[in-house]
Amino acid sequence: MNKKIYMAAFLLMSVSCSKQEKNPLLEDFNTPHATPPFEQIQTKDYLPAFDQAIAAAQQEIQSLANSSDEPDFENTIVALDAAGEKLNTISAIFFNLNSAHTNAEMQKIAQEVSPKLTEFGNSIYMNPQLFKRVKYVYDKREQLSLLPEQSTLLDKTWKSFVNGGANLEGDAKERFKEISIELSKLSLQFEENVLAETNDFELHLTAEEDLSGLPEGVREAAALSAKENGKTGWVFTLHAPSYGPFMKYADNRELREKMYRAYNSRGNRDNAHNNSEIIRQITALRLEKAKIMGYETFADYVLTNRMAESPAEVNDFLAQLLQASHPFALQEKKEVEDFARSLGFKEELQRWDWSYYSNKLKQEKYALDDEMLKPYFKLENVQKGIFDLAHTLYGLQFKEVNNIPKYHPDVKTFEVYDRDNSFLAVLYVDFFPRPSKSGGAWMTEYQTQHIRNGEDIRPQVSLVMNFTRPTENKPSLLSFDEVTTFLHEFGHSLHGMLSQNTYNATAGTSVYRDFVELPSQIMENWALEKEWLDTWAVHYQTGEKIPTEYIEKIRRAANFQSGYLSDRQLSFGIIDMDWHSITQPLKDSIVDFERKAMQPTEIFPAVEGTCFSTAFGHIFGGGYAAGYYSYKWAEVLDADAFSAFQENGIFDPVTAESFRKNILEKGGSEHPMTLYVRFRGHKPTIDALLKRSGLK
Repeated sequence: MNKKIYMAAFLLMSVSCSKQEKNPLLEDFNTPHATPPFEQIQTKDYLPAFDQAIAAAQQEIQSLANSSDEPDFENTIVALDAAGEKLNTISAIFFNLNSAHTNAEMQKIAQEVSPKLTEFGNSIYMNPQLFKRVKYVYDKREQLSLLPEQSTLLDKTWKSFVNGGANLEGDAKERFKEISIELSKLSLQFEENVLAETNDFELHLTAEEDLSGLPEGVREAAALSAKENGKTGWVFTLHAPSYGPFMKYADNRELREKMYRAYNSRGNRDNAHNNSEIIRQITALRLEKAKIMGYETFADYVLTNRMAESPAEVNDFLAQLLQASHPFALQEKKEVEDFARSLGFKEELQRWDWSYYSNKLKQEKYALDDEMLKPYFKLENVQKGIFDLAHTLYGLQFKEVNNIPKYHPDVKTFEVYDRDNSFLAVLYVDFFPRPSKSGGAWMTEYQTQHIRNGEDIRPQVSLVMNFTRPTENKPSLLSFDEVTTFLHEFGHSLHGMLSQNTYNATAGTSVYRDFVELPSQIMENWALEKEWLDTWAVHYQTGEKIPTEYIEKIRRAANFQSGYLSDRQLSFGIIDMDWHSITQPLKDSIVDFERKAMQPTEIFPAVEGTCFSTAFGHIFGGGYAAGYYSYKWAEVLDADAFSAFQENGIFDPVTAESFRKNILEKGGSEHPMTLYVRFRGHKPTIDALLKRSGLK
């Protein structure tokens, strides 16, 4: 069914709300493009809305299951995909805001609602009458003359039921239900703990000498943070725009160590937010779930529906890349060590020294530093450059509007139109960090593109990021990494906004996990192209174009420490696979398990008290379990795909149109390799990635 956070269905409500206070979540949205009426929604509205929508959905599902009509593709498979509109909408609003703008009350509701929604999903997949109808259609698939998208929907529906426990019986079925509910609670608690740990720490400085090395803009942001919290001096936090620059520029090594230990011990401290036991429980429950389904490991269970079809294939892929990158990483570490020694550094190089001395080495080798580039990367200019790139490639037009409700004053709203002026999508953009927002950057949707009763329902897409805030004296000036992050997430949004599919379950980003990063990662390539940077990157004060020499420096430095960066990304994929390849519940130390798994990628000594896994939200709070390798997998795809643009011109309309028609518009309507080969003409190899990264 629908790719939204929870499988659901919703019956048009026959119970009138006239005798009680109206709940805006249960009403038709009388807003532009039927967008969520955020300004009307109160936290107290969520729980009754969920309860009523779930109850109505249960009636609809049961009605479908009890139908006396002979099952066919339309009345069973399509009906399931179309079901759940209102409940899915409520879920999308609530859980998106629980990440982007949460509070203690919402977190409490999430813990109460998630098990209910999981139980409802179980009731769909484990409904024997409904599964019988799905199986009837699936068994006749060869006789149905289905179109490719229809075949994909049927196959996806069948697998959803099978993987959801439809074939289970008796105690196994009941235990599967219990595990699903418990996992939903644990994943939420994991994320809440990470957010609490991030917000609970601050480095409050009052002595100006402690700011040595920090650029003016970083100091101003810290001063503003202190002022907003009613303090004098400067406040640094574990949010990326504060933590990253501090580690890169602060001369005070003791303070860098303090920040490093705070950031990398999140979820691993002896307090109420410790995630160690939660990891132990999550991995044990996932393993038990996989074994109930007949698989040896959770990774085996997950990878049945990926481009990489087995743990062996993933592990071979990671090992192949590690073999190529690790020797470079070791050389790069030695280069940084030697450079630090030349500056008088006499200690053993530690992890909290890496960013600091790497940045100085980068300046030495390339005369390049983020602070040189930031004046040319004013946020508003970056946004215009990215929007204009989408116009050049795909004909898109972005119109900022103020009549679409917002969930926070920071949010910007846009209507997106195609080259023929037809409406395509609503786009929300939320740029800056705040205590109510999780860290990182992501794209999500409040509504997925699909066809309903012959009408093309256009998507409502949201980009959520944590970029450098403007200060009292400067606008928001982005680092180069933030520019590439914007491009990355915008690529995801294109995948959603350009979708041209019939069904919820095949539209937009409803694709294999190891394919979903291709549209995002390919966009990052334009950040290195002079032809694009020349169209928008100007000094925020003088209007002067970014100097050609700066662009050349960016390009020359593109592979700076590419071995180390590859190793780092591979280490995340490796620990993910190890956590989900256990065959018995882990009884040993979480930290010891992690260190053993990541040892092949390590170039630094271990730091007591730190643990990466306890804040690894992608796999323990999000949907990347046994799937984090997909970032490297997609790098292979995007390096090969972008070479087509390089061969034909980075703005080539024919290449862009082919990428739009064969990748962006198609969503998950066909197997991703079929779509990729249709665009590129051949299957990808790792050669293009190794060449681009300078690892070959």
